[in-house]
Amino acid sequence: MKATFDATGNVIVITGAANGIGRSLALACAQRGAQVIALDVDDREGELLQNAHAHIEYRHLDVSDRVGVNHVFEDILQRHGQIDGLVLGAAIQPRAQVQETEPQTWRKVLDVNLNGVVWCYQAALPGMIARRSGSVIAFSSGLASSGWPGASAYSATKAALTAFVKSAAKEVASHRVRFNLIAPGVIDTPQYRGANAGNDGEHWQQTLGVGVADDVVGPLLFLLSDAASMTASLLSRDFAYPSRDDA
Repeated sequence: MKATFDATGNVIVITGAANGIGRSLALACAQRGAQVIALDVDDREGELLQNAHAHIEYRHLDVSDRVGVNHVFEDILQRHGQIDGLVLGAAIQPRAQVQETEPQTWRKVLDVNLNGVVWCYQAALPGMIARRSGSVIAFSSGLASSGWPGASAYSATKAALTAFVKSAAKEVASHRVRFNLIAPGVIDTPQYRGANAGNDGEHWQQTLGVGVADDVVGPLLFLLSDAASMTASLLSRDFAYPSRDDA
């Protein structure tokens, strides 16, 4: 059975969109007719993404800045009238042992990975409630339950997000707004390569396998679509499924 998705007329906002999974999703949504607002702090890659498709608009946004988030989302709603889908992909993953983690690093991971999700969700939610329609997706991780040396801050934020989404989703279910999570598995992105240099990268290759960003696009399109009649759910890709070329 072939899955097709038509996003004509939809407005999709993606944080962390300049690279990796966010970039692949932005292109996929634009190719299916959506107006995509790509948010990131990597202006060079964000502008390259904007130039890649006429339906993609790039905006600089640090999601940890609540004032900035509210300003950007107000402008999006004023100019485009609605937000149909919100994909909360912005995250950082500095690696350090707990006893070596500086307070400012700990706070920055929480501010981006956890607080940034909350601020963007709060900014988009009123319009979705008013329209009685909307799909929001946040990213969890297998490390939320398994942990990994040097990844305590990152893992903590992903575990916290799971609890946050499952609670927040139940608050808005009666308004027909869906809020789900995806754990994409081990995916080869710039962030992955930065966090898993050396032996860690070899470990994931030999155990769970390492996928590519496009592997996650299908599940994300499903969660954005009205075919996903589910909320407060976690969709997990626990193993790298081989592509046709790999088989």
